[in-house]
Amino acid sequence: MTVLAIALALFDAFCYTVGARLQHQATHTASAGPVPGKPATLAALARRPRWVAGLVLQVSGGALHFVALQLAPVTVVQPLGVSAVVMSVLWGLWARRAPLGPGTGIALLAVVVGAGGFAALAAHVTVATSVTASAQLWAGLLVLSALVCCVVVARLLPGPGRCLALAIGAGSAYGCMSVLVRAAGEEFTSSGVSLVLCGTLAALALTVLAGFLLVQSAQAAGPPEVTVACLTLADPFTAVVIGIGLLGEAPGLSPVTAAAGLACWGLAFSGVLHITRTTPFPHLTPGLPPDSRPSPPQEYAMQGPPDQPQRVVIGADTYPPDVNGAANFAQRLAEGLRGRGHEVHIICPATEAGPGTTVERGITVHRLPSHRTPFHPTFRVSLPWQTARPAARLLERITPDVVHIQSHFSVCRTLAAAAHRRRIPVVATNHFMPENLLGFTRLPARVADAACRFAWRDLVRVFRRAHAVTAPTPRAVRLLHENGLDVPARPVSCGLDLDRFSQPTADGGDTEPRVLFVGRLDKEKNVHELLRALALLAEQRPVRAEIVGDGSCRPALEALARDLGIQDRVTFHGLAADQEVLAAYARCDVFCMPGTAELQSLATMEAMAAGKPVVAADAMALPHLVHPGRNGYLFPPGDVRALATFLTTLLDAPSARRRMGQASRKIVAEHDIRRTLSTFEDLYLQAAGRPAAAAASPRATTLTEGEHDEYAARSGR
Repeated sequence: MTVLAIALALFDAFCYTVGARLQHQATHTASAGPVPGKPATLAALARRPRWVAGLVLQVSGGALHFVALQLAPVTVVQPLGVSAVVMSVLWGLWARRAPLGPGTGIALLAVVVGAGGFAALAAHVTVATSVTASAQLWAGLLVLSALVCCVVVARLLPGPGRCLALAIGAGSAYGCMSVLVRAAGEEFTSSGVSLVLCGTLAALALTVLAGFLLVQSAQAAGPPEVTVACLTLADPFTAVVIGIGLLGEAPGLSPVTAAAGLACWGLAFSGVLHITRTTPFPHLTPGLPPDSRPSPPQEYAMQGPPDQPQRVVIGADTYPPDVNGAANFAQRLAEGLRGRGHEVHIICPATEAGPGTTVERGITVHRLPSHRTPFHPTFRVSLPWQTARPAARLLERITPDVVHIQSHFSVCRTLAAAAHRRRIPVVATNHFMPENLLGFTRLPARVADAACRFAWRDLVRVFRRAHAVTAPTPRAVRLLHENGLDVPARPVSCGLDLDRFSQPTADGGDTEPRVLFVGRLDKEKNVHELLRALALLAEQRPVRAEIVGDGSCRPALEALARDLGIQDRVTFHGLAADQEVLAAYARCDVFCMPGTAELQSLATMEAMAAGKPVVAADAMALPHLVHPGRNGYLFPPGDVRALATFLTTLLDAPSARRRMGQASRKIVAEHDIRRTLSTFEDLYLQAAGRPAAAAASPRATTLTEGEHDEYAARSGR
């Protein structure tokens, strides 16, 4: 009987493999309908013959599985489902016309040997036992807990992680289903139709439904190989835990046999993991759907084609919808280059929506798998072993003239290494200061200093191999050299669309002067110093403050405003749309930037372009923008009284504010975005060994109208 049960279990695995492949095809065909990427409903899937055929095959396999469970113990029948992985992987290779590589072959061998060894040991030491009501209850509670955990994890993780979590949850449900099937059969044999049998059947129906829904969701999130692999891994594991721990199917189990069984299962597990890692997800396949057409550029549409159009890959470890200066610069650079006629691709971490290739504001954006970090509320990390293959495939497909990386973190590091292997020139731009991230970790001072030194050495190690290195300001370039960079680097401004911020001063609706801050509300921005200075000012004259932006420190800053008694004079706007930020610049009298980790400070440049005087901390790149007595003042970082004094000087002198505002416009004029784009075009040509343009001067430009979305707003500087 055991031999027959094994044969039926293997045929069940075949039916499930074919059914999963058919349902996967139907799911993704339906998802590419009128709203591409939107998961198809069950009603839409039920109208597709492939999906229905797949369902019939899976139900038939389930019937065979039921018969097999009546002929042999759970611990013999369930592990054989892992053979579906072998069938699914071979089918997937055939469908993709890919060869069976050595790694995949070894992984499949590990699955076969591990699963076969596990089944042989289980058949040797286990015996069938009856399923008690207590065992059913505990099994149900165990699986319910597993399902809840898997669903929660699936909601938190992007594409691949979501697929894995959903498939593991489905496997847990199916593992419990085997126990309930056994229990229902025993209850019907002993008592016929009874209330106990009805309760068991109801629990079985709920388990089947939960597993079914999770499988369909997993099929929509990833390839069938991954779904089948995780499902058939979790299913037998759950069944074995229940069989041995709750049903007592292995009364004579010795420690040696248990260790051997775990070793076999671990071998199969390692093979499944390798297959999962090496199977391409549809979301990561380089290229766009056939019906995807780039939309017109939002801005920087240049007159006439470029003399030497290039294909540029911009690597960024942070990109909108992230809200920060580096992300906004990468987007602005991409749009500007595309507006000049170049082909531009962005490679960056995925958002919560998961990895994939899309067209965003006219730019082709390839997003790689990423994960949240405990140190920063928005910054996500892409693990090297998850991004190396997709990044290499993207470079092979795109064949860029140059790769422009914006950091030394995982995505950019991976791209730089892949480009180096393919002899593609690399341009590197640094927007990074360790203090911007370490402020979230609350490390002891000595540990933080050591981490900063390590971070700089790591950055230098990556940037040293670039053909050209830039930073936004001379101070940022000097910082690179002070921390060990021994190759030439040059300052290139991040650039700004100056015309967009040049507008008349607006009426704030009251007679009180206004001080404005725009940026992330994080530790290194030191907004608390501005609030304390405002408290000193409030004792002498009426003054209002507007804080535009959001971040980890916002609750503490709002509490500080209440404690200082100025909550009625401070407005926290949070993230604001672009036009709202422009209006805030127009109605303010003075702009304040107390941050001490500014490599350029786009928000300060924007305020200057709007014709505002600036009071800023005398730190990092801010002295390059603020010339004391000409367009504002610099105060010693942390000196709240000096900050209050300079604010008082400007607020009491309207004529000085007008004069300094005009000076701000003149000083910031050299940061025109068109000059930045021309400079980078020449750097790309030089890195590729081609002659650069005669001069890095702005070209004639026709800007299209249109408001940016909130992620282009200057609330994240």
